Amino acid sequence: MNKIYRLLAIAALLFGTLSCESFEDYLEKTPDDDMTKDEVFTNPEWTRQWLWNCYSWLPSEANFADDGAWRSPFTGGCDEMEIAFGASYAHLINAGSWNATNITRVPVWAETYCSLRSINTFLENISGVPNMDTAEKNELTGEAYFLRAFMHFLSLRVYGPIPIIDYVVATDDDWSAIVRKPYDYCVEAIVKDCEDAYALLPTKRATTEYGRPIKAAAYALRARVLLYAASPLFNGNTELAGLKDPDTGENLISQTYDKKKWERAVTAQKDALKAFEAAGLKLHYSASQDPMQNYEEVFVKNWNDEIIWAKNMGNYWHHMWCSDPISYGCPSIFNPTQELVDAYQMANGESPILGYEADGLTPIINPAAGYVENGNTSSASAQGYWPAGVRNMYVNREPRFYASINFAGQTWKHDHTLELWYNGMDGKKYGSSDYCKTGYLMRKHNDINITSNPFVATKTTWTYFRVGEFYLNLAEAINEYYGPTEECYEAINAIRERAGLPELPENLTQEQMREKIRHERRIELAFENHRFFDVRRWKIAPQTEGRAVHCLNIMEGSSVSDNSFYERVKCEDRVFESPTHYFFPIAQGEVDKNPNRLVQNLGW
Repeated sequence: MNKIYRLLAIAALLFGTLSCESFEDYLEKTPDDDMTKDEVFTNPEWTRQWLWNCYSWLPSEANFADDGAWRSPFTGGCDEMEIAFGASYAHLINAGSWNATNITRVPVWAETYCSLRSINTFLENISGVPNMDTAEKNELTGEAYFLRAFMHFLSLRVYGPIPIIDYVVATDDDWSAIVRKPYDYCVEAIVKDCEDAYALLPTKRATTEYGRPIKAAAYALRARVLLYAASPLFNGNTELAGLKDPDTGENLISQTYDKKKWERAVTAQKDALKAFEAAGLKLHYSASQDPMQNYEEVFVKNWNDEIIWAKNMGNYWHHMWCSDPISYGCPSIFNPTQELVDAYQMANGESPILGYEADGLTPIINPAAGYVENGNTSSASAQGYWPAGVRNMYVNREPRFYASINFAGQTWKHDHTLELWYNGMDGKKYGSSDYCKTGYLMRKHNDINITSNPFVATKTTWTYFRVGEFYLNLAEAINEYYGPTEECYEAINAIRERAGLPELPENLTQEQMREKIRHERRIELAFENHRFFDVRRWKIAPQTEGRAVHCLNIMEGSSVSDNSFYERVKCEDRVFESPTHYFFPIAQGEVDKNPNRLVQNLGW
């Protein structure tokens, strides 16, 4: 069992399943494929390739719809989106039908721990590699520490307390000793790896090295982890008092609220922002300074000056294909909810919808917003945000709306007018089982200059960390520890200024500022896999996830001005059971390997 491919098999036995090699694949191996681990770490190039392979475990989070390794059910599994693809795992989450048996369709646990074995093997062997200078060893070691921290974080955010595996588990080790550690212990382990990483990583990289982390990435991960740790789900959450170590009875989630965790989170965000500045990273502004383009380019201009760390995905096009209309030969399955559409503010900074009547459907319109629900406009936007003829409800919205949401009547890809009603060219009549179900398509992440019929692929990335998040992190942490100070206002207003919105009103209370910050995160970070975790760490998921989501009446209407199409209707009822649905279940097969000590999450 000393071959590299057999080591991967051991990892699979320990923590999940991997695809097995076929006999034909084995016969096609080159001599290098059967090198032993010890042989790999006698050669600098082979050592580098081992680490490069560790990067292959990074998740491709742009795929919101499909199951499988490192897919992302988070956007479709919260109130941001309805996935029109019927087999998406997000539907099980929304219906409350996910469980410890079918969770293997999203194998975060297995992928995490298989990757950690490879990373730990690298860390245990890099120091002894001959003919590699110390500076390179240090830099590669820093990358491995960062990857280990990030992989642990990926599991921590979905399962809560997890086993921390910072060594290579041998086949004759006592596997029953691998148990879930308290959440705060996990946080400290990740923070330690981040600190070890940024001591060794470079401040900047050449363009040919984009995709490898820099100091700023380690500071960013540390800052996000500490923000999570200070949040209500993990900081004095008595609702999770039943989650305990089976031997010691120790609570795996802190039962005592510690306000100092917010102070530590404040410091971490400031440290991160200083690291970003040192690396030349900042909030991205387009050459035109147009607020819509400022925001849009962050997600379609690879490695712009806001991107801290991202995954290079090659000629990946699936997320754009899922967002484009049926008339382009695309499935139209990334469908924002009416609730998210309603959350975007007006250009004057006012919220158009203040809430909903008792039916949960009829909007309560803000008279100060200048929002009009009915009728169509005869005027096009001077900036090109919307054409003449669209519904008034889409007129004079904030610029991020037009960079994020496609709606009926909007001009798309320069010359196509979207027809999302039943018998429109982009409606159900011309689709199969996949068609736009809400009356909206996701525009964000979709490059307007890339054609879809035929599809022209281009180099794409998926961003894990960008500067904008950390202004919002800082505002949140300051508000929770100090209240709405001037510094708190400055952080959130920096995001609003880039988006072309007025500053927040003065003299907000802490509670009012909290709601403003949470709203800003919902909009600024939409479709970036934050909302699913934000509503859970804030403990508001029972309200946001445990209710129906709504859409337009796509089965009706015959034109962009047909009132029947714009009738709000229920898309589907959704379920959130507290405290069960705060965390993913651990796959039952994993629990069965260590049934007396690997504690399942509550309710599963």
